[in-house]
Amino acid sequence: MIDTRKESIKALRAAPVIARALVQGQSDGALRQRPAPGEWAVVEVIAHMADTDERALDRIRRMRDEEAPSLDAFDPEALAIEREYIAMPIEPALQRWEDTIATLIAELEALDSAGWERIGRHAAHGAMTIGDYVAHVASEDVDHLAQIARLHDAS
Repeated sequence: MIDTRKESIKALRAAPVIARALVQGQSDGALRQRPAPGEWAVVEVIAHMADTDERALDRIRRMRDEEAPSLDAFDPEALAIEREYIAMPIEPALQRWEDTIATLIAELEALDSAGWERIGRHAAHGAMTIGDYVAHVASEDVDHLAQIARLHDAS
């Protein structure tokens, strides 16, 4: 039987490695080039992943420690403007994301089976287990890696 928990952790562990390979050798200008109005540049995608995975870490801790906590939705576009993703240096954003992923993986590996089944109530997605949420986070990271690859190919 496939252990979906281990599979999610493998995807989380691989994502920053792939991101580094995709941005390696790209000029700062290329990393900040938006493909079209309203679309994100590579640096913005990386900063977004760092922020959303930090948020995921906090949510998972709350799901682990509280009884069915409410997990508020957030506006990623507003956060990108507020935090000025486009002006962020790429290396600190990548490092922050890698550090967050490492912490997240360590905490997930410490959970027992009952821990993976702890529930949170997401404002947009409803009730979900830690396992469900981790699978969502890992798949979102992969989706953003594909976005970065498309941006890389277009430059």
